Amino acid sequence: MTFRSTLDFLLYDWLDAESLNQNERFADHSRETFDAVLDTCERIAREKYAPANRIVDTQEPHFDGEKVILPQATHDAHAAFAGSGMLSAAQDYEIGGMQLPYTVQSAANAFFAMASVSIGSNMLTSGNANLLMVHGTDMQKEVFAKNEFSGRWAGTMCLSEPQAGSSLSDVATRAVPDGADFQDDPLGPRYRLTGNKMWISSGDHELTENIVHIVLAKIPDADGKLVPGTRGISLFIVPKKMVDTSGALTGERNDVALAGLNHKLGWRGTTNTLLNFGEGRYPVDGKAGAVGYLVGQPGKGLHCMFHMMNEARIAIGMAASMLGMAGYEASLAYARQRPQGRPVGPAGKDAARPQVRIIEHADVRRMLLAQKAYCEGSLALQLYCARLVDVQKTGDAQAADEARLLLEVLTPIAKSWPSEWCLEANSLAIQVHGGYGYTRDFPVEQYWRDNRLNMIHEGTHGIQAADLLGRKVLMEDGRGLALLAARIAETAARAAAVPALAADARALTDALAQVEAATRAAWSTGDPGAALANAVPYMQAFGHTVLAWIWLDVAYRSLLGDAAASTPATVGRLGAASYFFHYELPKIGAWLRVVENRDPTCAQMPEEAF
Repeated sequence: MTFRSTLDFLLYDWLDAESLNQNERFADHSRETFDAVLDTCERIAREKYAPANRIVDTQEPHFDGEKVILPQATHDAHAAFAGSGMLSAAQDYEIGGMQLPYTVQSAANAFFAMASVSIGSNMLTSGNANLLMVHGTDMQKEVFAKNEFSGRWAGTMCLSEPQAGSSLSDVATRAVPDGADFQDDPLGPRYRLTGNKMWISSGDHELTENIVHIVLAKIPDADGKLVPGTRGISLFIVPKKMVDTSGALTGERNDVALAGLNHKLGWRGTTNTLLNFGEGRYPVDGKAGAVGYLVGQPGKGLHCMFHMMNEARIAIGMAASMLGMAGYEASLAYARQRPQGRPVGPAGKDAARPQVRIIEHADVRRMLLAQKAYCEGSLALQLYCARLVDVQKTGDAQAADEARLLLEVLTPIAKSWPSEWCLEANSLAIQVHGGYGYTRDFPVEQYWRDNRLNMIHEGTHGIQAADLLGRKVLMEDGRGLALLAARIAETAARAAAVPALAADARALTDALAQVEAATRAAWSTGDPGAALANAVPYMQAFGHTVLAWIWLDVAYRSLLGDAAASTPATVGRLGAASYFFHYELPKIGAWLRVVENRDPTCAQMPEEAF
């Protein structure tokens, strides 16, 4: 079974993506146009991305003192992607978009993530532009967003700072009004920014003629002091090169300087930078300070930025899923052709018999089945979340509100679960290869290195867990959690009527009850410190319950179309679902026990005892 056939099943048979065409926004489309987009992206990924995956890993970006140098293969891949129109695929026709459902756009982008996640940072460009389409002025949309959607300019997201890391409350980059008439600039209220930003993906390169930085900074109060906490954070557009209202470059460089490149374990094909804003190396109008244009209202920057951050988190989940899938396909192919060992029979092993392929060994099948369960289940979750995005944007009021709430609860899982368990899939892919997997002669070691970043990317595991248990399951009086629980219960009820799935349906119902009980127990004292001390085990159990739900629903739909399980594809999906219920779901008991007991072991460990 090919990846494309898996994708087609999830997209069309399980999620019924064709039904989206009943919505007026997507009425021009059909299965034929969706398939044409998928075919195009699959071809570009195969021809431009996959052959360069090892090249960009070994030929890392370097700075020659004037510009960042990337391999020609990166330029070729970026040009092909921009030329495909996928940067603006979900946008309106009026701005050059295709008005594709986000579900289809997400599915199409999966090919690029699988072929070479290290090349692609295009998610930041589209996410940057999408943010401006929601929160920017008409002029900001026209000048900045449209040029990003066309691929002429690239976009970044500048949050972290060297001294603050993920603690956005401690952002110290300053933005002061640029003169008495700073409010009158047609591109937006104009400020001068000074500060440093760290871990900026694609922060400097020559792939495009300009780079649009979206930057978090604080506007000082009347006494020149920065407001503590996140409520003082504002959001700014800071272009690398100055532009006019027509989108033309003025020829002047903005005061944004590359301070250094970060050398990473993986994702080596993407530049990762430390940027200095306003150090005076490139003065604008004769004075230091990077020129930035305010987006939205002062002090509301984090609210605006979350639009991009949440989109990026789901994109990271897809990247993690597809890196896992790439490793799975590589290890499956290897296991099918590598001879080693002999089967154990009633009389033991017969050394005189020929060797068997390693896929015939039970433990290798266990590792392959685990990878399949992790990666295909994770892909299904990402596509389900993408479908919710479409419903939120185009559904009726009730459906849109429910989609919004479900996305709030599921986003931490969509980001964290693949980044942990598809990384484990990559580790298993190395194990299937044995010693060869630990060498650069095979691609699986690179997949693992590339995927290891995703537990950190766009909010660490701990941050996602605290967000889930500390905010998402409590928000709106727990309405989002209740809505998710209702959907899980609906799936379990449907599946309970199918003899082959009845036991799994009961297991899912029990798992949901355990999660709900642990949620109540964690907060029973009202002490956030005690509740959140075991937030990561809670998130692991929550995520496993969500994936069990996904797999039960996928298995149900598979049997709906093939009740006799007569095809290898159906047998494969049922086998992966069974693996998840038999080997994975039982783990939640241990995870939730420490949550329910508000176990203090970790929180109370004295520093000197480590």
